[in-house]
Amino acid sequence: MYEWFRAIHIIAVIAWMAGLLIYPRLLVYRLEAQGDERFEAAMDKAGASTRKIILNPTMILVWLMGLALIGSNWQFYITQPWFWGKIVLVIGLSGFHGYLMGLGRKISAGERPIEPKKLRMLNEIPMVIAIFAVILVVVQPFG
Repeated sequence: MYEWFRAIHIIAVIAWMAGLLIYPRLLVYRLEAQGDERFEAAMDKAGASTRKIILNPTMILVWLMGLALIGSNWQFYITQPWFWGKIVLVIGLSGFHGYLMGLGRKISAGERPIEPKKLRMLNEIPMVIAIFAVILVVVQPFG
């Protein structure tokens, strides 16, 4: 089962990352469309679909499969320094996910809790975290 858990985990991570990379861009478009009701509605719909179909289900799947992987080989993982670094990064990415969900709700309600320029910069966070996580797992610089 380990290889199945791993395959599903990797597929879910790819989908989650795709969602985390596109969702902030949809929020930027929504903020920049202020006053254009049709475009605002289209961006709200796209954002809601991204949350419901991609972001939330894949984050849950990432965690479930990750926990299944850990559970199937706990004695190995607890001794690996790279594993603990990856856990910290995944928790951080999950927190960022939650932050984006709250931001999306506020923006859909017509609020402007963040400027588009700042949101564009925040849009880089998932990729930076992914780079470090992959390096930790593949290169294992501390192992």
